[in-house]
Amino acid sequence: MSVKEYTGKILDELTYNLRYISDDAISRLSAMLLDADHIFTAGAGRSGVAIKAFTNRLMHLGFSVSSVGEISSPHTKEGDLLLIGSGSGETESLAAMAEKAKRNGVNLALVTMDEESTIARLADVVVVLPGVSPKLRKKGMEITSIQPMGSAFEQISFLMYDGMIMELMERMGETSDSMFGRHADLE
Repeated sequence: MSVKEYTGKILDELTYNLRYISDDAISRLSAMLLDADHIFTAGAGRSGVAIKAFTNRLMHLGFSVSSVGEISSPHTKEGDLLLIGSGSGETESLAAMAEKAKRNGVNLALVTMDEESTIARLADVVVVLPGVSPKLRKKGMEITSIQPMGSAFEQISFLMYDGMIMELMERMGETSDSMFGRHADLE
């Protein structure tokens, strides 16, 4: 099969998987983003890459936001939000971070494949996205993937984050031009 044919199959798979996403959970996450004093984001591996891209777009929208672990990340306080992207919801470093955030009165949201994971049980909002992974303990949605490991989850995460940005742009009256005014100029 050619790269183009594989890419077509991946797009078909993601389009099919879209039907498993809850609009209600995403709406609750959007509300939490809008209400947060400061938004912290965290993820590991490829899920971490996707959430860092989301963090960047939130900054372009004018949110007070940072990626956990960056040297300029501020101290947490009540009214803040920690958004974690973790397919399994079991990554030990992220689970420890979630526990600390909750102890500090920080709201917690999770984007995951497993609504019964360790981090999900701590979260105020859980957005469940479809995917398959050898790390997934709970067999949730009856889907399969032609892709290796957690690729389908990571891709649908990236796309869902971009969909959220578009919805937030509409609600906030932002445009690509207004957002570009917040784009980095020291590159």
